[in-house]
Amino acid sequence: MKDFLLKPDPTDARLTQRISGVDQNGEAMETSVVVERPLTLFLNSREIVTMMTIGDYPEYLAVGYLINQNMLRPADKILGVDYDDEIDVVVVRTDRETDFEDKLRKKTLTSGCAQGTAFGDLMEKFEEVRLPGDAVLKTSWLYALTRTVNTTPSLYLEAGAIHGCVLAEEDRPLLYMEDVGRHNAIDKIAGYMAMHDIAPGNKIFYTTGRLTSEMVIKTVQMGIPILVSRSGFTVWGVELARQAGLTLIGRARGHRFIALSGDERIVYDADPASVPEESRKSRRKASVDETAA
Repeated sequence: MKDFLLKPDPTDARLTQRISGVDQNGEAMETSVVVERPLTLFLNSREIVTMMTIGDYPEYLAVGYLINQNMLRPADKILGVDYDDEIDVVVVRTDRETDFEDKLRKKTLTSGCAQGTAFGDLMEKFEEVRLPGDAVLKTSWLYALTRTVNTTPSLYLEAGAIHGCVLAEEDRPLLYMEDVGRHNAIDKIAGYMAMHDIAPGNKIFYTTGRLTSEMVIKTVQMGIPILVSRSGFTVWGVELARQAGLTLIGRARGHRFIALSGDERIVYDADPASVPEESRKSRRKASVDETAA
């Protein structure tokens, strides 16, 4: 299997710190703790938002945020993305004015953690998207994909308190992004796809977080037909997935999974009995954080 195009680097000293404390026995210990820092996003000359992020890939995060919030449209040409790490500011420059002023007047708070704000017309593009009906998900791909993600070194395993998202094609993970908010991890992937012209129609999106309305909306807006999570669902997330024709799979662990939408895309080509149970050891450092995913 080919390696990821991008994947987490848990050895990056900027992303975690060792902090001392005591354990349940009162004994001194140290643990890795994720660093979060503010990133202020400008679209041309206007300040849009300040988000909390781990700080890797700010350019992809900025572009993906603007795309997923419908503040950048396909007709908008990006002239440049400039990041200043001294003042934690990223500026996205386009060739013409956008319609973001109207969008800033209406906001809807979503269930995403950290900076989980979406705009009042979030559903506008969602209603227009037509996901490809010929996309398929083989269960052999799903089992291989979850096994690879679960055993790939990551901040999720190193320190917890973080969400991960993966873009895959068949059983090959392409992009693995992490952040303190799952929406940030999603937006990083959306930004990379836009800046590198990656087509979404035959892709699979995997997340460690729960399958909420926001997660479904962003996946559909990105044009990806299959969404998988190791966590559970919300009712509105399921309803929106069915409305859009999105294949929605949750609680994907070891040989187990549940599909609540779009099961017609699933090809059962692997015997679940031949797939080992997920190793507790592989996820032990993140198990506590997942309960709040």
